[in-house]
Amino acid sequence: QVQLVESGGGLVQPGGSLRLSCAASESIFALNVMGWYRQPPGREREWVATITRGGNTNYVDSLKGRVIISRENDKNTVYLQMNSLKAEDTAVYYCYAAMMGNPYWGQGTQVTVSS
Repeated sequence: QVQLVESGGGLVQPGGSLRLSCAASESIFALNVMGWYRQPPGREREWVATITRGGNTNYVDSLKGRVIISRENDKNTVYLQMNSLKAEDTAVYYCYAAMMGNPYWGQGTQVTVSS
């Protein structure tokens, strides 16, 4: 069982930045892929970005240029740097990992973009 713990959410003004962190209980080398999803209020959960064990990254088109996913292997942590935040980025952000075909989710961290 992989435990994922997100942190770094909060209230930020439009145009601001946040960096979310996801700490894994396992070495992230054991995880085929890690990523971030988000669930805006009243909407379905949607994919944001992923990073593979090999370091390849992918982003949803609507957020390209504003978010960067990265990893710090010795800390078993994956990050999501979010810039130029907009009100529509308000959501609960969830960390995701897959290992041996099994999905794992964090508890989520709230990001609110508001003036």
